[in-house]
Amino acid sequence: MKSQLPITTEELMQAEWKDFEPAARELAEFPLTGDNLYEWLADWSTLAGKGFELYNRMYVARTLNTGSKEIEERFNNIMDDFYPRLLASEQRLKEKLIASNLEPEGFSVLLRNMRSDASLFRDNNLPLLSEAMKLSSEYDRIIGSQTVKWDGEEVTVTQLRPVFQETDRQRREDAWRLSMERWYADRDAITGVWQKLLPLRQKIAANADKPDFRTFRWQFLQRFDYTPQDCYSFHDAIEEVVVPAASRIYERRRQQLGLDVLRPWDLDVDTTGLPALRPFNNIDELTKKTAIIFNKVDPELGHYFSTLMQENLLDLENRKHKGPGAYCIDLPDIRKPFVFANAVGIHDDVATLLHESGHAFHFLESCSLPFYHQLNPPMEFAEVASMSMELLAAPYLTDDHAGFYSSSEAARARIQHIESNILFWPYMSVIDLFQHWVYENPQKAMDGDACDEVFSKLWDRFTPGVEWTGLEKYKASGWHRKAHIYAEPFYYIEYGLAQLGATLIYGNARKDQHAAVASYRKALALGGTVPLPELYKTAGARLAFDSKTLREAITILEDVLAELQAQK
Repeated sequence: MKSQLPITTEELMQAEWKDFEPAARELAEFPLTGDNLYEWLADWSTLAGKGFELYNRMYVARTLNTGSKEIEERFNNIMDDFYPRLLASEQRLKEKLIASNLEPEGFSVLLRNMRSDASLFRDNNLPLLSEAMKLSSEYDRIIGSQTVKWDGEEVTVTQLRPVFQETDRQRREDAWRLSMERWYADRDAITGVWQKLLPLRQKIAANADKPDFRTFRWQFLQRFDYTPQDCYSFHDAIEEVVVPAASRIYERRRQQLGLDVLRPWDLDVDTTGLPALRPFNNIDELTKKTAIIFNKVDPELGHYFSTLMQENLLDLENRKHKGPGAYCIDLPDIRKPFVFANAVGIHDDVATLLHESGHAFHFLESCSLPFYHQLNPPMEFAEVASMSMELLAAPYLTDDHAGFYSSSEAARARIQHIESNILFWPYMSVIDLFQHWVYENPQKAMDGDACDEVFSKLWDRFTPGVEWTGLEKYKASGWHRKAHIYAEPFYYIEYGLAQLGATLIYGNARKDQHAAVASYRKALALGGTVPLPELYKTAGARLAFDSKTLREAITILEDVLAELQAQK
């Protein structure tokens, strides 16, 4: 490729589309043949890697400081001009490869995906997709500004989470109510974002000649191996198999706490009456101990994590104006990942770092593949990478492995984690089924009160055992507190499917940890080059939606719970 692209990261961060356009035009006009195919793919890979790294770095900058007007302006400029042009260029190059009838080695799945993308692509959707991203950024801004006064200090709502683990029940309730009320104060603002997003998404679907947004999103997410009906079957299986297991957890907790009824502020406190686990005092301690744990799981994974530490590719501490949640994002030009989190010193922070590091390892393992477009696995398997790592690392949390806890503390932490895994499946069903309802009934879903009603009914169906009397408005508005609904529609069933796969991998590790980790890494290294069921199979799991497989998983997890209860 004769045209020059930004070389350094500093040059890239200042780039505009005019700095990419000559190379994009050259690739689009290149006389593609079998003899020069791989040269052309390498140049396209370079262009795409740099383009998406610029977008990803601006996304990182935006979430690191949601209060910066300068960053927001730059981000919006990227979204308005650069990003739509990058997507349009990608589409032209995909169409060029498809039209050539050439099939590069390792591209069969990618060509299937490209053909699907080509049939879905519309130029007039590019500004709409950018507008949708800006609206999700507005949601982040609203959440990032949420602070309250607690113990005489201004703290973020996220920073109240450790209080939910305190043994003083009144303080837990006070903190919980304060947190919920702060969320509820933004009800109109969040609903306003929603009421802009929903018709925008319907218009995107209509422009692509799809009957509804779910149909559009299914193809956009490249879900070739399962259908909406499979999701409904999965949720029915969860109701049959997992909800009773979740109810057993809630009832055991109620009895251990000596309560008449379990309330929302009773779900995080340790049932022994011991102080909440505080695994680390600062971010340095969190990262150093996590590095040792990964070395125990596999030395190469430990090396990967040490690289992230050394190259400042971690930002883990919660602070004001930082966006919510946690994520791992790829920097494809330098072929490194970046991990973002909001740690406040609790065990969930350890689990989150293990999880996001699993995503990071996935990207790094797949970097042996030659081309950018091969590095992107289906999201359903990307979450297997992360959720498996939480479980594979669990045996090394103890201080005899230089981890975070004594044996009894580690048992407490692992019980908390495994119980939360079981409890997650019903919660996932609520979030996923809510979105199915939304896009089956978009006119009704424009009404925030109607959304509240549906969400509340789903919550009652899948989450019995917790008493919400007097708290109904907070329960019903729970759809405001799930960022995926605003930023990544329908991206939630992946977690449920992946957790099932990860549990099966963990079951394998209980028999042979070394072999299980080897199969796991082998699957990660495939990137997006093979179909989803084959990825699961290579990792030692299977893609499933049925009650039988869920029973197998619940048996694994409840067996481990019984073992850990004896160590507690």
